[in-house]
This record gives sequence, C-alpha cells and structure tokens, in this order.
Amino acid sequence: MNLLALIIIFTAIGGILSVMAAAIFLLLPERHRNNVLPHGISFAIGALLAVAFWGLIPEAFESVEKDQFQMLSGTILAGILVFFVLEKLLIWRHCHFGECEAHGEEHDDDHQAHSHSHGHAHLDNTAKSAGALIILGDSIHNFVDGVLIAAAFLTDVKLGIVTSLAVAAHEIPQEVGDFAILLQSGYSRSRALFYNVLASLGTVLGGVLAYFSLEDLHQSLPYFLALASSSFIYIAVADLIPSLHKKTDIKTSLQQIALISAGVLLICIMHGIAHNIEQ
Repeated sequence: MNLLALIIIFTAIGGILSVMAAAIFLLLPERHRNNVLPHGISFAIGALLAVAFWGLIPEAFESVEKDQFQMLSGTILAGILVFFVLEKLLIWRHCHFGECEAHGEEHDDDHQAHSHSHGHAHLDNTAKSAGALIILGDSIHNFVDGVLIAAAFLTDVKLGIVTSLAVAAHEIPQEVGDFAILLQSGYSRSRALFYNVLASLGTVLGGVLAYFSLEDLHQSLPYFLALASSSFIYIAVADLIPSLHKKTDIKTSLQQIALISAGVLLICIMHGIAHNIEQ
C-alpha cells in the first residue's frame, strides 16, 4: 500500500476514530463511565511508555552515528521541557480527569468576593473560556501527533503502526475527558462532538503535511522520533500517572499495574507482528 495512504489511514485511526470511540463511550451512564475510565488510562500509560522505550527511542538511536547520541538524548530532554511549557501556555489536557484545582480556587475566591449572581456569571465565562482553550490545545496536540506518526512511518512502517496505536490508546480516555469538560462548559452534545472531530482532523493534516515536508529530510527523522518519545513520556508521566494515585488501595493498585503491563505487552506484540508482516 502507498505510504501516504497508510499515513492517512493511521492518523485517522489515531485522531478521528478515537473521538468517535470516546463519543460512544459517553453514551454509558455516568456511574459506569467513571468506573471504566481509570482502566483505560492505566492501559494507555503502558502503551505510551512501551512505544517510546521499545520502539521510538531504539529506532532513533539506530539511525544516527555514535557521536550524535548526546544530541539525540538532549532532544528527548528538550522535548519534555517544551511539552511542559506548551501545556502551561495552552492548558493542554487541562482538567481532563474531572479536577481543575486552579479553576476551583478561582471559583471559590469569586464567590467570596462577589455577589451570588455575579459569581455565577463569572463561572460561566470561565467555563466557556476553558472549553475554548481545550479545543485549541487539542487541535495543536493532534497536529503534532500527526507529524510524529508520519515521521515514524517514514522511518519504518511497523514503527508507524505501533506509534499510531499508542496515539489512539491515549487519545480515547483523553477525548472522553474533553467531552466531559466541553459539556460542563455549556456545549451541547452535538457541538461538543463537532468541535472534537474538527480538532481531531489536525492529526490527519499534520501527517499529510509531514509526509511531503519530511520525505526529503531523512537526517532529521531521528530527532522527530526523539520528540515523539518525549511527548509520549511526558503525557504518561505528567498527565496520566498522577490521576492513578487518587486511589491507593491494594486492589486498585494491582489492577493499575496489570493494565499498564497489558498496554506494554500489547505494543510489544503488535511491534513483533508488524515486523513479521513487513518481512
């Protein structure tokens, strides 16, 4: 199959289909939805870390000379710091898992300082602003995901497949969080779905543009793979793992460990299958 067609298909899987899966998930009663979501997060953590350390980083280092190892390691470090700054500036994945400490504090202060009616108006404006920022942040994030998937495909087809699967694995619970915040911000279900699908198109756009701009820049591909790994590591460690620490009982902890391990195992198996298909 044509490489561009593969990139389009798998960026769509990583973006649009993950939104549709999240939309179906939201049809569940809220009680069941809240029970299932943490399990999806645990699985996504394993998938993200596995594709970073099992696929992207080894592939990046295999593609460069030994004297570039330090520069490549520095790229991974710089990528983690850049994603931290971007998350601060754009509120990437802000409040995805049902809590918003900064907004909550602001809301409490507002109620103490102003009248009840004025406080509600301020809350509504803040909520709408949060919804708009989430849409903007996710659009940029999805575009970067598309670039990273394309970079992986241009390096190796099997690496592109597992990268897109990892993107989809973490996007589904993330998109569920997006829906929850948009609904809380006053968006109707149809508008929330429309804006999430629109933002997810950034994945396909990023993949197509990267295909035409990166194809002649093979020397730069290892550094894009390094950035991809830093993105996945950052999302798993900074965003997803902290949400698992809200429950510390033995049963839940063992479930989290098992699902993280399952995510790692699935990516390793898919990596092996893709390698055998390619051969």
